[in-house]
Amino acid sequence: MPAPGRKIRIAISIGDPAGIGPELAVRAAACGRWADRAELVLYGDPAVIAESVRKFAPGTVPEVVPAGIMTAIPACGIASADCGRAAYEAIGAAVKDVLAGKADALVTAPVNKYAVNLAGIEFTGHTEYIAALCGVPEVAMMQSAGTLRIAFVTTHIGLAEVPRAVTRERILRVALLLDEAVRAENVTSPHLAVAALNPHAGENGFMGREDETVVKPALEELRNIGVDVTGPFPPDTLFIPGTLEQYDGILAMYHDQGHIPFKMLAFDRGVNSTLGLPIIRTSPDHGTAFEIAGRGIADTGSFYAAVELALLRAERKFRICNCQEK
Repeated sequence: MPAPGRKIRIAISIGDPAGIGPELAVRAAACGRWADRAELVLYGDPAVIAESVRKFAPGTVPEVVPAGIMTAIPACGIASADCGRAAYEAIGAAVKDVLAGKADALVTAPVNKYAVNLAGIEFTGHTEYIAALCGVPEVAMMQSAGTLRIAFVTTHIGLAEVPRAVTRERILRVALLLDEAVRAENVTSPHLAVAALNPHAGENGFMGREDETVVKPALEELRNIGVDVTGPFPPDTLFIPGTLEQYDGILAMYHDQGHIPFKMLAFDRGVNSTLGLPIIRTSPDHGTAFEIAGRGIADTGSFYAAVELALLRAERKFRICNCQEK
């Protein structure tokens, strides 16, 4: 963490050079809204960043760490092995610097999984790659937008695999990570809600036994160790705004159970973060948007929200470290 008097340093990997990531990164560096709190450091090919500055943020002189050097400026909106490799290498360089204490948090611009795989690199996503770099075998995904926060017991697996993956241990792990993440946003006593796995919360076992045999015992165990958690709730009523406003965080059982309502409620300002890492990592809740890359019309809302959340968590971590040292 930073020494007293030093600003928080946020590493930003620019994502796929053919997508909207470079535009978002340089516009964040140019906007000045965090100038009194943070230094933004861009990780990527300096030529790609310089071209993006020329097009989208003239006059800006961002701090750049060369990573993912390309053979030429890429064509916008086209997936390629060269772009995939560059994006992959930029992520790796940024993660290593955060782990080494050269930066305090990481914000990752969008990558294209197909492009990375075109480069001959087995890649299922940012989350898995960063977890491997950090040496962490198990992490959790959280989507958030202001007070709307959803963490996921399972994510990128087939629907048929979900019931087997929803275990007592996994529910406990993700619920505790969610509780910790909410506290990192300065909520002192988080109140969490849990979505049931089955329709109607299983109707006392008539629509599936998992909520009775797995979910409810796990929630009781959480309450016994001091976590304020309620549920399981029928998923079709949990995400109504009047219900959501009663809770600081929601635990969803599988990917689409939480992602569909989240993106309907907060698509243009959502933030994806990885819980359980030794570093702070956030990203915008959208993809590379090849169809509008290079046109200067990318919406900055989600990306700026990702920077703000990373900064908020880093500032809190710094305060706690300082208090412990004293």
